[in-house]
Amino acid sequence: MFNHYSVMLEESINLLNIKPSGTYVDMTLGGAGHSQAIYNKLDNGRLICFDQDDLAISNAKNVFENKDNVFLINKNFASYQETLNELGINGVDGVIFDLGVSSMQFDIPERGFSYRFDAKLDMRMNQNSTLSAYEVVNDYSFHDLLRIISRYGEEKYAKQIARNIEKNRENKKIETTFELVEIIKKSLPQSVLKKKGHPAKKTFQAIRIEVNKELEVFEKALVAAIESLNVGGRVVVISFHSLEDRLCKNIFKEYTTSKLPKDLVDISGIEDIKYKLVKSKVVLPSESELSENSRSKSSKLRVIEKIKE
Repeated sequence: MFNHYSVMLEESINLLNIKPSGTYVDMTLGGAGHSQAIYNKLDNGRLICFDQDDLAISNAKNVFENKDNVFLINKNFASYQETLNELGINGVDGVIFDLGVSSMQFDIPERGFSYRFDAKLDMRMNQNSTLSAYEVVNDYSFHDLLRIISRYGEEKYAKQIARNIEKNRENKKIETTFELVEIIKKSLPQSVLKKKGHPAKKTFQAIRIEVNKELEVFEKALVAAIESLNVGGRVVVISFHSLEDRLCKNIFKEYTTSKLPKDLVDISGIEDIKYKLVKSKVVLPSESELSENSRSKSSKLRVIEKIKE
């Protein structure tokens, strides 16, 4: 077992509006916090949990030992629809995404996710994947590094960082997290280094997103999750950076906006909107949660509901 803090646990479970006999999916099992909370509200319902991390699945096998209505899927959630088909499930009553890196991944130094520990560059959520942070840092071209760091990290000094990574690896492969941190620090002006927050945060985020193709698989899985809902079913998304949140917001908007000409929308019987936003504004963590867990600070929650076939 390991310590794990489930972000916005109470809010997300309440907003899922769980039916005891329903079918629910935790797309991001992690430490099983959200999964356990969902399971505790079920009687003859079903719970499907996805995680590509072997450690998360191993932990969950202990948590849900001998629970025949819990299905642990050791795959990326990109395989969501395929898995539902294999299980013979035609629709679900709720799906939750708790995006980003779980606490256990950040806090195990050898996983290479954190700039707080010196470890071999890795950042793979699926440890069987052939692409790691090591390959991204050492093999990607300057232009690809620039694109990734600027787009996924929204880093103002992406060009300088990419150029210095390129220069440093000409002499020696960049092996560890701390080696990369030093290169990033040397790429930034003193005015930035003096600011609060770690100077490597944005670049590490960018590389992690690239390694795990996070935005690509999230978009695919989110659309599939929305499409799989039964009437009254909901999708809850907890995101931790602007790229994820923006993607979620735009997809939710697409599903809750009529495609009909405006002058036809109010005509009885032809309204085409099948989904609604449960909360018109993004949900933020409470002050009490922020005081308990600093990692909740950047989290945002959005929720959509299917209202008709």
